[in-house]
Amino acid sequence: MSCIFPVAIFGTLAISGTVEIPFIYRYDAILVILLAVQYFMYWSGLETRDEIKVICVFHVIGLLLEIYKVRMGSWAYPEPGLTKLFGVPLYSGFMYASVASYMCQVWRRLRMDMTGWPGLASAGLLGGAIYLNFFTHHFIPDFRWWLKALVLIVFWRTWIIYRVRNDTYRMPLTLAFFLVGFFIWLAENIATFFNAWKYPDQYEAWQWVSFSKISSWFLLVIISVIIVAQLKHVKANRIQ
Repeated sequence: MSCIFPVAIFGTLAISGTVEIPFIYRYDAILVILLAVQYFMYWSGLETRDEIKVICVFHVIGLLLEIYKVRMGSWAYPEPGLTKLFGVPLYSGFMYASVASYMCQVWRRLRMDMTGWPGLASAGLLGGAIYLNFFTHHFIPDFRWWLKALVLIVFWRTWIIYRVRNDTYRMPLTLAFFLVGFFIWLAENIATFFNAWKYPDQYEAWQWVSFSKISSWFLLVIISVIIVAQLKHVKANRIQ
């Protein structure tokens, strides 16, 4: 249930990649469908207003990153579309927002808590550095391995507490980062197979996305968790 929106995205990518939609460009059709899915989820109560706000924030964050990466030649969206901004279809922001949707949904459904949260200062600065590194590594050395080391240091005491029916479990937060990043990498392979976008080495023929991308998603998931966790913390204090 927590993966409804991600499944909707990749299902739409898969179907639109094999079935031609008349009278509308594929990228534009994907955007319309995903907007409709978001409206349905809010209308039906599957998503709350606060969760919609988080998704919008991540849509903007993801779209800015997409525009920059496409401009730098990291990947491309080769198909035409009316809803493209600087060569990037507007639906692409939803792929990042789907991570936020999953985070919000699973947090609510599994009644998640965290122990050992490092606080806004440490987590926020680390999240900002991770996001900035996605931009700056094109010009200066890539600090992702240093940032991963900092992740282990900052979050080494942080555990996720989650509940399934009447049972309570816990997991190191860094392990959750890796697991979510790994499954996003699998989904990315599906997306590129159906031509949602292409990496430079996939122009001639599709091939598996580099394993190194898992580390990129690992870091991106951390940004998602930091923002969602902080917003949940602020909301909890507001309710009290």
